[in-house]
Amino acid sequence: MTTLKTQVPGPKSQEILELRQKYVPRGISYSTQIFVKEAKGAVITDVDGNEFIDFAGGIGVNNAGHCHEKVVQAAKDQIDHFIHTSFNVAQYEQYVKLAEKLDEVTPGSFPKKTMFANSGAEAVENAVKIARKYTNRTGIIALECAFHGRTLLAMTLTSKVKPYKYGFGPFASDVYKVPSAYCYRCYYGLSYPSCDLQCLKNLERFFVAECPSDQVAAVIAEPVQGEGGFIVPPPEFLPGLKQICEKHGILFIADEIQTGFGRTGKLFACENFGLVPDLMAIAKSLAAGFPLSAVTGRAEVMDAPAPGEIGGTYGGNPVACAAALQVIDIMKDEALPERANWIGSVLTGRLKEMQEKYPVIGDVRGLGAMIAIELVNDRKTKEPAKEITSRLTAECYKRGLIFLSAGIYSNVLRFLMPLVITESELNQAADILEASLQEVCG
Repeated sequence: MTTLKTQVPGPKSQEILELRQKYVPRGISYSTQIFVKEAKGAVITDVDGNEFIDFAGGIGVNNAGHCHEKVVQAAKDQIDHFIHTSFNVAQYEQYVKLAEKLDEVTPGSFPKKTMFANSGAEAVENAVKIARKYTNRTGIIALECAFHGRTLLAMTLTSKVKPYKYGFGPFASDVYKVPSAYCYRCYYGLSYPSCDLQCLKNLERFFVAECPSDQVAAVIAEPVQGEGGFIVPPPEFLPGLKQICEKHGILFIADEIQTGFGRTGKLFACENFGLVPDLMAIAKSLAAGFPLSAVTGRAEVMDAPAPGEIGGTYGGNPVACAAALQVIDIMKDEALPERANWIGSVLTGRLKEMQEKYPVIGDVRGLGAMIAIELVNDRKTKEPAKEITSRLTAECYKRGLIFLSAGIYSNVLRFLMPLVITESELNQAADILEASLQEVCG
């Protein structure tokens, strides 16, 4: 439960904030002005002793909770033996065991292989490299409203201009965008299901008008778009997209970086749609906070690069691998994907009630515990309420609830609470949000 002992931010946080502003570049943004002393489960405690309910989860990293005792112990045990050798130099069993586990738990009954890197952006970049190598093609198709990272290729794949792309060109070549299934703001001005999935049909036209299919190596998509505003596509969209890929010999890359590890009610969001991708980019909650990412895919595709063409110095760090092995067991042993569905049911119910009271809530959407509300100034015109979104985020933070905004118009509140959150913490968080809505929107 949240407890605030000082005004937020407190004096110790303010003192460190002054140092941050002096020594850390302003381009590294921050959502709160607190500095953390400790975190456990779904609660963060700052250096002033203030406790906050965490609905950000380290941007979707802490699905298994902050400092899960099994993860902490596994990391400590590994550190006692060795911290780093580089798997490219002196190999270790943890890397191989984790690859085996991911090959087992990811969708698809075919033979798979896995490589490890450090971040989600690295996983995306490597997935694209592997796809290009396997297909001998160069074109990559991404969806509008996508977020795939901040490195050059990943930034090119990302759709939101500010703050991620503005002024950072030129971008990587042979990358194309097509409309996503953003039904609340349909690109074609249509309504589902009478739209007949025009956004999907557009892809065949794209092959004629923009880039021939025999030059496209892969389509990359988040099963639920994250930074784009937690956009959940109609159930037919992703399987239909995969079917088009198969027709034209194009690989399908699923970016499960934010959606993976129980967040959407399944271990991976693809499973909600019956989707079996050729390659998956995995990161965030994979290692409960330790930097680790993975590319898992069809064995014959993963083997396309020759030795030395993929990999890196830190990829698959043994401490991170030890933590990730525990995370996979925790997901099963504590039934966290099922708990995500319970969280989603409880919170969505509360949000729907708030939607009836506050016209600013234009849409409530989500899958499992990947939940968001889109705020608008007018429900008819759907004018984005960016200013209100910013004020609500700040008001909740002052009351002890941390979450992030999202959406290409920065008007979406997204909730990524750890899946171990208690019922009382979940209800208190909803109470804080409702009180903040009352304060900001009256």
